[in-house]
Amino acid sequence: MTENEKRIEQALTSKDWSEIKIKDSWQIFKIMAEFVEGFETLARIGPCVSIFGSARTPDDNASYKLAEDIAYKLALHGFGIITGGGPGIMEAGNKGARLANGKSVGLNIELPFEQQSNPYIDMDKLINFDYFFVRKLMFTKYAQGYVVLPGGFGTMDELFEAMTLIQTGKIARFPIVLVDKTYWGGLIDWIKASMLNAKNINEPDLDLIQLVDTADEAVAIITSFYSKYSIKPNF
Repeated sequence: MTENEKRIEQALTSKDWSEIKIKDSWQIFKIMAEFVEGFETLARIGPCVSIFGSARTPDDNASYKLAEDIAYKLALHGFGIITGGGPGIMEAGNKGARLANGKSVGLNIELPFEQQSNPYIDMDKLINFDYFFVRKLMFTKYAQGYVVLPGGFGTMDELFEAMTLIQTGKIARFPIVLVDKTYWGGLIDWIKASMLNAKNINEPDLDLIQLVDTADEAVAIITSFYSKYSIKPNF
């Protein structure tokens, strides 16, 4: 039993919730500190693209190479690269940015069993978070686009949160690119066959995401979207 579980059990037994309430209140200051550090660091960086995918992808995997290539080419176009700061696809994204002399940002999360920051992050752009919801806000607030490669639950979480925020008008629209039609095609088919047919989404919602197979296609979607805006890197 963990210390937190023991604390909850004790509170339930004594019917005294005061200790938990006090600790929850103080937790607000830790959350605020993470927001402040994230805002102050990322606001200075300039236009970026967030790259997502599995932390378990080895460096000899095709998806790793693809993520590295996408990040490299986006960095040549002046975009910084934001990743979750860990291994796998995240490492590939930061590596590509580094190879192109671009800005390489890592939003690392403190986990009990895994996730050490990768060596390709600019040290002044590495931020460590305890709270997933604060970290996810940084991805959306400071990204001009999402590139999503094969991943697991965390990747899906980040993908669908961005789609929901754009769909509901809570954030401005930006391009979301899914890379690898074989991996993501079944999900898109299910969305059309189930969500759309049940009228739980509208057909224009499908336009929130674009499906590609190559690095050039992914980069072209991002750069084409911003070709009509005056957005410029300010690194």
